[in-house]
Amino acid sequence: MDDDFAASSPPPFLTESLEMAMEVENENSKPPCFSCAFDNQNGGRSFSAESYLASGSLKRVLLTLDPSPNDYDEDVVEMFGFQWVTEMALVESCELLFGLLRQQIHRLEDLVQMSSSDFGQAASLHSEAESIRHQCIEFLHYVKVFIFRYLEPPKVENDGMLHPYEELEAQLPSLLVEELHALTMHIGHLCELPSSVLAAFTIQHQAKVFPPSWHLLHLHLDINWVVLEVLHVLGEKMMRQVVYANHFRNLTGENLTSISLFETHCGNLISDLISLSINKYIKVRPSEALASHHYPCTCIKELWILLIQLLDHRNKGSHTECFWSLVNKTLKNIFERLSSSERTSVFETIQCKDPLSFSWWIITHLASLYQFDRNGNLDEKKESNWKFVEELLKKSTDAQTGVLEEHLRMHLQCCLNLCSFWDLNLSIVTILWDYYSKNLNSCFTVPWLGLKGLANVSKTSLSMLELVKSCCCEQQIPTLYKSSNSYFIFLSILARMMKEAENSGVHPWKQIKGRIYSKFHRRRMQELTEVGVQNFFNLFLMLAIVAETEDIVSRVLDLLDFRTPSSVSVSQRALIWRGHFAFLLIYVEKNMDISVLAEKLSNAFREKAKEFLVTKNDYTQKQNLWTLLSTYIDGVQEVFETSCYLSLSEEKLLNDGFTMLLPACRGAELSVVLNFLQVVLARLRSVHKRVSQGLQLGNTAPDAQLPLVAKEHHLAVASALWRNFFPYLKSQRMSQMPPSPQLADTAAGFTLLALDIPSKALSELQPQPVLSMMQLFGWDDMVWPQLVSRYLSHLIQNSALCEAFSSMGYTSYEALTVRSWFRCVLQMFIDQPSGMLAKTDAERTVGKSYMEQLTEMTRLIFKLSEVENILSKTHVEESVFKQDPKNALVQFIKAVGRTYSGLQTLPEKSAMVAKTLEYLGDVLKYVKPYLKVKGPPEGLQLTYWIIGCLVKFWAPILATSKSQQLLFRIVDCLLLPHSVLQQDKELPVALLSAIQESLPLYLQGLSFICCQSQTQCAYLNQLLGSIIQQYFGRFLPSSPTAPGVGQHPMLTALCSSITAPQMLRLRKTTLHVVNENYMQFKGNAPPPRLASVLAFILEVLQRTQSTELCDIELVLPAVLKCMVLVNELQVKKISTDLLQYMVECCQAGSGGERATQLTSVFRQFIQDYTAVYDHRVFSILETVAVLDQTLVTSLIPTITQSLKDSEHKQGLGRNAAQRKLCPVWHLSQKGCSC
Repeated sequence: MDDDFAASSPPPFLTESLEMAMEVENENSKPPCFSCAFDNQNGGRSFSAESYLASGSLKRVLLTLDPSPNDYDEDVVEMFGFQWVTEMALVESCELLFGLLRQQIHRLEDLVQMSSSDFGQAASLHSEAESIRHQCIEFLHYVKVFIFRYLEPPKVENDGMLHPYEELEAQLPSLLVEELHALTMHIGHLCELPSSVLAAFTIQHQAKVFPPSWHLLHLHLDINWVVLEVLHVLGEKMMRQVVYANHFRNLTGENLTSISLFETHCGNLISDLISLSINKYIKVRPSEALASHHYPCTCIKELWILLIQLLDHRNKGSHTECFWSLVNKTLKNIFERLSSSERTSVFETIQCKDPLSFSWWIITHLASLYQFDRNGNLDEKKESNWKFVEELLKKSTDAQTGVLEEHLRMHLQCCLNLCSFWDLNLSIVTILWDYYSKNLNSCFTVPWLGLKGLANVSKTSLSMLELVKSCCCEQQIPTLYKSSNSYFIFLSILARMMKEAENSGVHPWKQIKGRIYSKFHRRRMQELTEVGVQNFFNLFLMLAIVAETEDIVSRVLDLLDFRTPSSVSVSQRALIWRGHFAFLLIYVEKNMDISVLAEKLSNAFREKAKEFLVTKNDYTQKQNLWTLLSTYIDGVQEVFETSCYLSLSEEKLLNDGFTMLLPACRGAELSVVLNFLQVVLARLRSVHKRVSQGLQLGNTAPDAQLPLVAKEHHLAVASALWRNFFPYLKSQRMSQMPPSPQLADTAAGFTLLALDIPSKALSELQPQPVLSMMQLFGWDDMVWPQLVSRYLSHLIQNSALCEAFSSMGYTSYEALTVRSWFRCVLQMFIDQPSGMLAKTDAERTVGKSYMEQLTEMTRLIFKLSEVENILSKTHVEESVFKQDPKNALVQFIKAVGRTYSGLQTLPEKSAMVAKTLEYLGDVLKYVKPYLKVKGPPEGLQLTYWIIGCLVKFWAPILATSKSQQLLFRIVDCLLLPHSVLQQDKELPVALLSAIQESLPLYLQGLSFICCQSQTQCAYLNQLLGSIIQQYFGRFLPSSPTAPGVGQHPMLTALCSSITAPQMLRLRKTTLHVVNENYMQFKGNAPPPRLASVLAFILEVLQRTQSTELCDIELVLPAVLKCMVLVNELQVKKISTDLLQYMVECCQAGSGGERATQLTSVFRQFIQDYTAVYDHRVFSILETVAVLDQTLVTSLIPTITQSLKDSEHKQGLGRNAAQRKLCPVWHLSQKGCSC
């Protein structure tokens, strides 16, 4: 709809906008004015309700409507305190009214002077100043209304006489032009106001009381704007005829017209506003340019918008220049003022040190104001100023101008911002490319920004692409100054142009590709530094994203061929590879096949991998090659992680170069490759699973063939992985050093791949590749336990794997896994040094890591169905799962033993024996490394303790014929090896300590087996006796009170809570061995360590609180002999204590078997020793008599007979003196007739 209406010829219908403009309110409206003192939260308005925009004042002026239809409808109007006839005042008293206006302005200026020295009257001054400003605005508003309502348009000249009022009325337009000109001259330039007045711009908008300077400043804004409104309304009323200021012309000889006054005042006002903006720009940093507005308050912003709307509206009617034209002319004057002799006075006060940057800044902010419509609401209107911006851009990129990067960034930020406001302009791209094509090797850094401003070369292809992609999407333009350099901002401009043009149906790439390609000739490509190559890739990556990808990539490859290979450094080569991979990522994102580019890259990788393999001693060369190889690995990984279906020939990237790379890798290098391999395996399995599910569900979409194509590519990727990676993995199972954790993780990944895609596994693993993989990495006793534990932890709880073994009928899956757990726990110290040296931090870390891995494996093992079944039957608590793996293993051993003991039928027991043997495997083979080197101490302690628990708690199982061979091997290897049988050879301290701590377990278990076994009973008893014989003396202290001597392991075994038959067997065998080997006299000489032997026996009797027949039979004779033959006080005391303890436990009066045996022992003792040691025998009997008189009484016949035999041998007859020495003489008198 045309915005220009004539009041005399209204259209036949009213549009919605016109109806809104003609709404009539019930109350008189307040005249519009500039005001920044408003609450912008009220309705979310950008401007005050009283503003020229929000109040609709501007719209009424532009639509040639009554400026205020509700006002001035009375006959009389009050202005400046006087009453005036509404319809005649301006005609009759025009000069007077304007004079009163100037007088009021002068009053307000006086108030400003007063307020500077009197702060106590702020409220009254505010009220008075507000009243003055209101009167002035009311008058100016009245002028607009009077012209619209009462001024008659020019009539055709007639020769008739005119009424005096008509004559005055005819002169009014000319008089108004003169008065308005006088008014503008009176108020002067806005920028020339005193600094105290201009400072009012900084007053907070939320203030309620304003100083007179604030009111004066905003009155100047009102006058400057309303003068333009009045001139516009006057021109419309005069039907766009030129109104001459006759009196002015008569006085000066110059022409002053309504149009010239309008143009002059517009130019002056724009110059003033720009001058104010310059003052604000002086304090703005380049990095904050877009975030810093060009207006000191919203009133200035509104005034700019009013000028935009009014000037562009008048330009449509060819009245005057458009807004941009006036702004451009003003800015050009700023550029030229230093060399121009003809300059207006206003520009003499403008000091702009950087007019180029200021021009960019002001143009950008003014362009954003075009978003507001004539009501102050946001709109989509676009009016470009590209021609002037092109001139600015040429100056910014002119080498002679020498614009610094810190300013160039700001200029291009502004340009990018303008691209979002205005339509497409490819000339901008051409200008910028001419500049940047010559400066590709530049870093485009800003020194004072520090590291933030550096142009870093991208470390990965993905980061390179992401950086470029950020140029192709909507960005927070104000933040680009610090986050991007000017080159990237140029790329953002180019990308935006390309995208907008494509959206509008234009094909800009065809127009600009010639200009871009032509800059890259052979010499130019060879001149590119590393930074230049980076910028080269940034440009073409961006173009590949938004334009013809294949064409661009093909051209890039051709251009790179211009570079001489010998002149390309390693870092540049790595950068080129990253650039290639970035193009591959674009292919992947666009779902394009990558085979051509992938083959080119993989062939280069193969060559470098071969060089890496054959390079041995040149460390620098190897490092350089690894830089390239790691770049390739990172790039391939990013391709696999980015590809949605792995259906774009990704397998081409996994060539046989890896078969040469892997054997040459060490340490961190190998870790990088294995981590990469894990990512690829996981990605392939994940995508394959998703695609397979899609095939199962069915797919009727247009891309229904995609899953089938993808599946073929998946098979190709799997085949490449098995062929080029797995052989090396397999070769590292039994390496000399513990493998890295990644090896186990990768092996688990291959196992799951064999589960998902079994057909592509190597032929040596067929026909059941999953089973073969488990046998290689999980169940092989020769594989490092660290590898096995981590490998199995990945797979134990995999339900698909369990189902696979069930389907193939392989029932030993869980048992073999438990066996591997046994081995992993037993071999947890296998890689530690055997010496007693302190561990290094690295060794502690490895040990801690392995313990954590074992703990996790233990938790998972206890979740196996077989293990859960055993634990549930024996009511093992779940807390066991969280225990130390060693303790958890012992708990499992106990649970198995209790489960076996609870079985009733022979078939059940036989099956359980077979299962437990399957759990164990060749357990002695697991601990052989410890035994071979006699260390480390922790390993020996663990070995003897765990296997001791097996012997004790699995004694019923080991007693069976199926298990006895294992038992015999355990005894032979652990307890009775050849080194132990060599008595003259000392055993290592660590070995002896391990045996001492766990020997009770073996003794208790063997004693049970001796009681239970139906076969090999004699041999088992012999083994038990041999063990006791070998170790009793080794752990026996030199004396009972020897310091630092721990409890004898056999004492622990004898005094533990075991069954009576078990205890009796062990006790009898022990005492028999002790008596035969440690209590036998050589003539009258006592055996060594006799006191310690007797103390051991005494402690056994005291702890068990019982005396068995074997004690009396085997121990008492030796004790009595010691009392007779040994004079050592310690031996005598312990022997006496033993005698006392045994006599008290076997009271003769009990009439039991023990008492009979006791009597028999004493009778033999009297017969053997009375003849020679009568004094000592009688002393012992005296002691016994105190304890048990009945026993001694029963021995009287033997005593008497012994005395007779002694006298007979002497041949001297009755020996009265000897008889009197007998302590039982009075008793013997009753019992004999000597």
